[in-house]
Amino acid sequence: MARKSKDVRHKIILECTEAPGSSRYSTMKNRRNTAGRLVLRKYNPKLRKYTLHKEIK
Repeated sequence: MARKSKDVRHKIILECTEAPGSSRYSTMKNRRNTAGRLVLRKYNPKLRKYTLHKEIK
């Protein structure tokens, strides 16, 4: 019988910190390796520059 694998990778949403609600990205993250909230520099098309995007619930 095949073993059931636990789903370690979860879908998360990243939201812009400079202009909340203007830019959101979705990505996957491994919760075993990255326990805390993820912060990445992503492009915000409304502001036309790279900004910090933090993980939201």
